[in-house]
Amino acid sequence: MVEQRKPLSSNPWRRIGEGLLDHIFPRWCLSCGEAVQAEDEFAHVCRACARDLHRVHPPTCKTCGHPFYGMLAGPRSCAHCAGLDPCFAEGRTLFLMRGPGRELMHQLKYKKGFYVLRDLRRLVRQNPAYLEALRGAVLVPVPLHPKKLREREYNQSELIARALAHETGPTTVVAPLLQRVRWTDSQTRLSREARRRNMDNAFAIATGILLQPKRKHVVVDDVFTTGSTVNACCQVLHDAGIRQLAVATIGHG
Repeated sequence: MVEQRKPLSSNPWRRIGEGLLDHIFPRWCLSCGEAVQAEDEFAHVCRACARDLHRVHPPTCKTCGHPFYGMLAGPRSCAHCAGLDPCFAEGRTLFLMRGPGRELMHQLKYKKGFYVLRDLRRLVRQNPAYLEALRGAVLVPVPLHPKKLREREYNQSELIARALAHETGPTTVVAPLLQRVRWTDSQTRLSREARRRNMDNAFAIATGILLQPKRKHVVVDDVFTTGSTVNACCQVLHDAGIRQLAVATIGHG
């Protein structure tokens, strides 16, 4: 894998130096492998592939954030979250897990690709509806089991939550309120119902935590698939007395 460097700095002298480095050691697009130019919108997705990012904007499903195409009529829910029975009020997502979006998430989740967070933050800034849904909230990252955390060495959901808080201002805070108390199998190959059962009693309120029941809380995860994980987290928070609950993910699908 080619090592990716950070996007160009806003400092003019540093930009000159980084521009020279880009000329000698170009950054490569995570999606197609072509060189990313200094003037391209993203640091790790080239201009051509950026057009293939399936960005999500309203109107969207109220529960999972998946976009509706065409005119919207009737209930604001979709087949992707059918049968979920959410205990949260709304869900937001940033892009669909296709093409370059999938590559960005896989680099962060499986390959310690922390450098992609700057591109994800740029995508957040370009989505006012997503930003407003987070502003002023307590962001609660989905926790990893201690064993998984030792293996991976980081929690991508917490990194995402901190990146989101950075973009939404000082009134938005990150609070690791939850702990994963039961080891669960990977959700990847499980059916919708098996995913729900897999999450039963998997989470609990972390020890020594002071809750703020009157504030809005947003559970943050990397990807929304069936919603079983984020809903299980919200259920624990709801049982603890928190009523203003929402969900935010980066990818969907």
